[in-house]
Amino acid sequence: MGKVIASITVSVDGYVTGPDDRPGQGLGRGGERLHHWVFGGPWTYDSERDLGGMSPEDRAFYEPLVAEIGAGVCGRGMYDAAGAWGGTNPFPGRMFVVTHGLDDAPPVESGFTFVGDLATALAWAGEEAGSRAVSLAGGADVIRQALAASLADELVLSTAPVVLGGGKRLFDGFEHDVELEILSVHPAPYATHVRYAVGTVGPAH
Repeated sequence: MGKVIASITVSVDGYVTGPDDRPGQGLGRGGERLHHWVFGGPWTYDSERDLGGMSPEDRAFYEPLVAEIGAGVCGRGMYDAAGAWGGTNPFPGRMFVVTHGLDDAPPVESGFTFVGDLATALAWAGEEAGSRAVSLAGGADVIRQALAASLADELVLSTAPVVLGGGKRLFDGFEHDVELEILSVHPAPYATHVRYAVGTVGPAH
């Protein structure tokens, strides 16, 4: 199994969504600004969008990262908020969705597999990915779980230049001390992307 790379976009004040995130408004009210870097500028939930507008600086960060990925894991909240990405997994390899509700699992051909716990999802994703990396895409809760259990090898934070003031925080309620080593920094017009190696994880001091 390759490494597990947890990645997510946050605001300067640590939020991964604005308030009222829900299907059709996955990043919450005002949270679209977190993903200006993804689409190369302002966008709306109702607009057509793709990755073609990504800036050269963002693409220089994003494309090598995606090239490492062989499978992915995400939480049910992220899956639902994204509207199941229209019913088809758009990411490299199969996406394993951590959820307590398995009865409404999508068909195999969707590219998604529902799994009852994070450790099993990461194990299955590791088998799918082989020697390539597993992407742990969020949301915040599954990333916190992975860090607390020392299941993530890298943490990749894309920090958007915005203060949201409300929503869901990445490290809300997190009570662990985690050593991080900066691997690379990629400044870009709509975010600063930092890749960290995850080191020792212990209780908060």
